[in-house]
Order: sequence, then structure tokens, then C-alpha cells
Amino acid sequence: MSPDGAGLGRGTGPLRGVRVVEIAGIGPGPHAATLLADLGADVVRVERPGGALSAGPRETDLLTRGRPSVALDLKHPRAVETVLTLAARADVLLEGMRPGAAERLGIGPDVALARNPRLVYGRMTGWGQDGPLAQAAGHDLNYIGLAGALHGLGQTADRPQFPSNLLGDFGGGSTYLVVGVLAALLEARSSGAGQVVDAAIVDGTAHLTAMFASLLAGGAAHEARASGLLDGGAPFYDLYETADGRHMSVGALEPQFFAELVRLLELEDAPGRLEVDRWPELRERLAARFRERTQAEWTEVFDGTDACVAPVLPLTEAAAHPHLAARGTYVDRDGLLQPAPAPRFSRTEATLGTGPSVPGGQTRAALTAWGVPDVDGLIESGAAVQA
Repeated sequence: MSPDGAGLGRGTGPLRGVRVVEIAGIGPGPHAATLLADLGADVVRVERPGGALSAGPRETDLLTRGRPSVALDLKHPRAVETVLTLAARADVLLEGMRPGAAERLGIGPDVALARNPRLVYGRMTGWGQDGPLAQAAGHDLNYIGLAGALHGLGQTADRPQFPSNLLGDFGGGSTYLVVGVLAALLEARSSGAGQVVDAAIVDGTAHLTAMFASLLAGGAAHEARASGLLDGGAPFYDLYETADGRHMSVGALEPQFFAELVRLLELEDAPGRLEVDRWPELRERLAARFRERTQAEWTEVFDGTDACVAPVLPLTEAAAHPHLAARGTYVDRDGLLQPAPAPRFSRTEATLGTGPSVPGGQTRAALTAWGVPDVDGLIESGAAVQA
């Protein structure tokens, strides 16, 4: 890995000293770059003048935190050369364009690796770099649908239900991109050779289904919604409405947890967890009982117990929950509520860096810190833009 440089995005986590070039995109690519920056990597975000597509107003876009923004017009030859200069100084380059787009711009893996043979070139797409759908457009919903993960989601028999874009973009996408990049970085330390990481949302999402595939193969699961232990088929693993229209999550799978659940609900005479033919009755008893009190009241009843019951909270309330507050899971930085870096480390603690970046706001400073020559000339030529 490269020596600790003078980049603007250096953090305190275990990736301190790792240099990353991010070619700005949307969704999983920026999330992967944010995760690397949170863990201490020196990341520089390269985007078009005026800014790339953003998750809402740029001043609140947390997927741009922790790293400087450099605005480059990649239609300009000097801008392309600047990206390759950055790649030559980097350990990692991330891009999330359609297959072949980076090559057409002149910043594809062949030319980048020719400049820096140790470079890990991370590619983030929905369908992957090859295959019949590689050039087709798509979004999270399409990827998880085709990958076999969406079909069984939800507790209604007539249609699946999808968890926003958490499962595909960030579960099967950015998470697997980061895993692949870190694995390739580790291998490069011994081999001295970089490589291309082809991270496809369909592949990562399929990998997330490993446990379900095991249960399916063993006959313990079925390809139908609300038919198994973990999808709402079992009444002791489900959501229940409270008197104030809110919900409690119930996950009392094991016998001892189920016993604690019915004890605290004062339903010891309810059907047992193994009486499958009486599950509808058990569900009705649980639903009726939870509707008798508010979420706050039930939270007090179950707080700290082994019944595996917890309130379903919106994000702003989750941040204020005593447990998450004690751990600092969410933090308020400059009036912006946001998740803290994760996971945690005993020695090389990760800390939040800078807030969301202004498009091109650090072009001059970041390029200078990375040792790019004649930065003022780049800006004067229009290849780079300082906001």
C-alpha cells in the first residue's frame, strides 16, 4: 500500500494510508467510497463540473462525506490524464459506470493498471461486466428481483415487498465491492500485482441468499411468502401493531425466548410454538394482546429481557434510543444526524472526517495534495474546475 500521504481525506481508522480514487456515480459506488473513507482511507472523489447525481441536496448528502471533491471534465484530454496520474498514486480506483464506459473515456483498467500495476480497480454495476444483460439499464428492484431474493420478501401472499434499496444497492452491492477491494488489496501486498474487482449487485445479492438456499435444499423452507420461520410464517417471528398504531418486532424463535415472551404477555395458556396447526390462533392472541398497550408501554415491559422483542422505530427516534445513544451509533455533526462509522476497532478507532463535500470545492487543494503537477494550468484550461 502507498505510504501515508498528505491527502485531505485522511482518517484515523485501520485504512489510514490507503489511497482511493472514486469516479463519482450513484448509490452503491459512493456508499463504498464513504465506507472506505470512514475507515480511514484517503479518498478523493472525482466528479463532473457541477457535481454528479446526488442523494438529495448536496449539503445533506452523507454519501459524499469524509473526502474532498475534485471536478474534472473527462471530455478534456488533460482531465483524463489527471485521473490516470491519480491512479498512478493510488491503491484503489472505484468506478460504477456501465461496462465499457470507463474504457471509452480512457480511464479503463488496462490503461490504469499499465500506469500502476499494483492498483486494485473496483467496478460496481448491477448486472456485472459481462452476460446478456450487462449493457441494460436497471435499478435495485430489478437486480434483487432477478437474483431470486425479492420473490419471497414480505408478509402478503399476493405480492412481494421490497426494503427500499438497502438489499441490492448496499447489501449486495457496495458491501461486496468493499469486501472485494479489501481482499484484493491484501493479496496485492504479497503478490505485488493489482487486479480488477467485478462487483455486481446480482452476484452479491445472490450470495446473501446462501442460508435460504441451504434451507430450501434441505426442505426446511419453501419459495412462498410468509411460509417459514423468518418471513412472517411463524407468529413468534413477526411484527405486531400496538394501541397507538405503532409496531413491536417479535423474534422469539428459541423455546426459552418464546417462554419469556408469553410470560411477559401473560399468555401462558396460548398455543405452543410447535403447535403449527394452531399458529393462526396464536397469532390472533398475540395481535390482540399487543393492541392493548402503546409501543412505549410494551417497550418498558420487554426492555432488557430475553423475549427478543423490540420497538420498530423511525431513524430519528432510533438515534435517541438509550442503547444506540450510549454506543454513539448515530451522531449529530454540524446539525446533520448521521450514522457513525462501522464497524468498531479496539486500536485504530475510526472517526468521522469532513461533512458532505461541495462539488469541485477542493479541486485545487486535493490535486495539489496528491502531487498532480500544474494544477493551476489544469483549472485555467477548463480540464479542472475549482468551485
